[in-house]
Amino acid sequence: MRDSLEGSAMLVLAVHGSAVPAAARTVSRLVATIEALSGVHAAVGHLDVQRPSLADAVRAHPRAVVVPLLLGDGYHRRVDLPAVLEGTGCVLTEGLSGAWEVARALRSRLREAERRRGPYTRADAVVVARAGSSRPGGNDGTRTCAAQLAALLDRDGDAGPEPVPVVPACLTSAGPTVAEALASLRGAGYRRVALGAHLLAPGRFSRALAGAGAWTVSEPLADDPGVARLVVDRYESARGTRALRAARLAC
Repeated sequence: MRDSLEGSAMLVLAVHGSAVPAAARTVSRLVATIEALSGVHAAVGHLDVQRPSLADAVRAHPRAVVVPLLLGDGYHRRVDLPAVLEGTGCVLTEGLSGAWEVARALRSRLREAERRRGPYTRADAVVVARAGSSRPGGNDGTRTCAAQLAALLDRDGDAGPEPVPVVPACLTSAGPTVAEALASLRGAGYRRVALGAHLLAPGRFSRALAGAGAWTVSEPLADDPGVARLVVDRYESARGTRALRAARLAC
């Protein structure tokens, strides 16, 4: 068990928040795994809908390390979070966007979704779908994840000599839309088109994907063990950076 020393900085997870009860249960499972991996108590602060708010969480835990449980670098990551944390003494880490751990978690969820359709059946094309952001760069995490997933599937040998097409899409705010991506792949002759949910927890967006008419749809990612390990890595890297800075100032 790591980082269990007295005086260790608190870990605060900044999550979007959802009115769907299953979302809170998913985040609770993630927190339990993080605590088991790190030995550090983790608190949750919400950017919207749920309580406690992130502002309340960092007031209760000043000088915490705040890890954004966000898959993109849109408005929440680049504007909301820095505004909430200004003057608190907290350290804000990078979010989860672009990390290979996210792509591996999505591959695992995709395999589970494929098995639900049959023990030996795999998708012949995949749409990696997120909520969508109108902010420049806000959808880059999904594009990166789609490219990483394509590389992982190619490494698995999913399609033999031909790679499995993996394309990113959004439910709102940007294109291509999920419906457009599904239609384009079906028009090209693909029949087992899976939706890979580039989402962290159940909510209205996961419900929208479930009703999109894809061959199969993967579950959200937050309680995958790889995501918990990524959060712990973000936390530990931030603590190391702050400890080094403090040591230099003491010299």
